[in-house]
This record gives sequence, structure tokens and C-alpha cells, in this order.
Amino acid sequence: MLIDRHNRIIDYLRLSVTDKCNLRCSYCMPEDMSFLSRAELLTYEEMFRIVSLLVPAGISKLRITGGEPLLRKDIMQLFRSLSGISGLKKIALTTNGTHTLRYLDELMELGVRSINLSIDSLDQERFFAISKRDLFQPVIACLQEMMTRDLDLRLNCVVMKDQNIDDIIPMVELGQDTAIAVRFIEEMPFNGHGGYYEKLEWDHQRILTHITARYPDFQKLPDPPNSTSLNYQVTGFKGTFGIIPAYTRSFCGSCNRIRLTAPGILKTCLYQQSQLSIRDIMRSGVSDEELLQTFQHAISNKALNGFEAEKANPTHISESMSLIGG
Repeated sequence: MLIDRHNRIIDYLRLSVTDKCNLRCSYCMPEDMSFLSRAELLTYEEMFRIVSLLVPAGISKLRITGGEPLLRKDIMQLFRSLSGISGLKKIALTTNGTHTLRYLDELMELGVRSINLSIDSLDQERFFAISKRDLFQPVIACLQEMMTRDLDLRLNCVVMKDQNIDDIIPMVELGQDTAIAVRFIEEMPFNGHGGYYEKLEWDHQRILTHITARYPDFQKLPDPPNSTSLNYQVTGFKGTFGIIPAYTRSFCGSCNRIRLTAPGILKTCLYQQSQLSIRDIMRSGVSDEELLQTFQHAISNKALNGFEAEKANPTHISESMSLIGG
């Protein structure tokens, strides 16, 4: 088992396969983002080796992220390989929806039925203002198609002051007749340039107040183990909505996850500025046993929460979410 110093079992790996994205959302990356070369990224063979090693040690859930993961060349080759790993109970995907439809049938055939669609607006003009790209139509087409499929579909919406507040209620209303889960996420300081406001105005409490002012008849739902979201349902709605206090970090105590960034940096906490390169360790020729020990040692020193991890940072956060893995 992979257990940290707070006796938490780590069974969830978030694996970023690329830092590239065809959108330029301001909260995720700077407009002038410089992307990594192919040689700097983990290869598919290296990813497969890592997952194959960690699954017998306790990792049962894997989420493929980016950047936009479906932009990486021959990405289905990786999904096919991963789907054959015995003991891996769940493979999930986070995507921006711009290229997802072309892969959807095969993904579902391989057992990938948990998909998070990152979409910050249901309005074409606001979508463009946030993403800086005119790709609203393929994303909406993707959403509409996925809503008809047998998927565990979640929409991820980062709530941003003066940008998409008018989208909160329409997002909730998507669940009126469809069993969809919409999750509103507090904006985080991973924008790639370090600039950030002193106070988060739209925190999870204000988001909830905004929703319940429109729909006062709602109920708090039980939160699953290790859930990052506080979950609710408007009475009479088929779908649910959740709020992720990603900046407030009130969910950290039950954290069960680790991350591997696109270039293979291991992060045991989102707010950790780690320099532990699993890629470089692997390419130095270590054995599987030595590689597993590297993971076990890093996990044993996992911070209690995001505040402890951030406090250990020597400088202000300047990484981009596209590099870390959304």
C-alpha cells in the first residue's frame, strides 16, 4: 500500500500527458506559453511502466489530464495499453471537449466512462473572452452528445469574478432534466505568471449563496469518501451540482491522490513546488524496485494540506495549471 505520514491511503494518480492546449484560459496558462519539447515529456512507455508499477502497490484510479490530453499524437495508443493493466479499476479523462467526439466511441469501448468536461461558459461570447479561441461550437456539440451517452459526466467550471458569474445559474439548470454533475471550482493561482489577487471574492460560500438565492429549495448530498467537492441537488432536478473549494482547501484532510506532470515531476500536493523528476530517475536506469521506493518515500512525506505544502514553497506560485495537469 502507498500510505503517507498521516496514515492516508493513496490510491489515485492524476497523470498529465501534455502541457499543450488549444485554448488560452487566463487562469490556466499565460497567452505566451512556451511548450515543452517532445523529448522533455514522459513517453507512453514510461507512463505505462509507472502505472503498471503503482497499480499493484495500491493505485486503483487513474485520470488522464493535460493541457488537453487528446492533442497528444497517438493518444489512443496509451489508453489501449492502460486499459489492459489488471487491477486498474478506473480510467478517467479530463478534456476541454474540442477534440473529444472523434475519440468518444473508442474511449467508451476501452472502459473510459468517467469524463470531466472543462467548460467555463455556455455563452459563445463569454467562452471566447475566457478561452481566447473560437471553439465554442465543437465544445457545445461535444457536451450535447455526451449528455446522451451512458457516461459519468461532470462539467468543471472555474468561477471567475467579472467573467462568467452569469453562467453559474444556467450551468446548474443543465441538471433540471439530465442526470449531470456540474462542479464549480474556486479559482486557483496556477496561471503561469504568478500574478494573483489578494482575496478570493468568489469562494465556495459565495457561489453557494448565489445559487441558493435562485433555488432556495435544495438539499446537501452526502459527499463520497475523498471527495473534493461539496455536493448539492436542487429539489426536483435530476442532476446535481458541487462546489470545489480548491483555493480554500477545506477538503485536503482526506486527500488520496498524487500527480505526475507532463515532464514527469511528481507532486504529492497541488500546492507543492516539487523538483522530483521521475522522468530523470527512470532514464538513469533504476530498477522497478528502486523506482517504487522513490514513490513510496515521496508519498511518506506528503504534506497534511495545501497550506502546509505552500508554506514550504521558497517563492510565490508561478506554475501553470496546464503544466501541472488540470
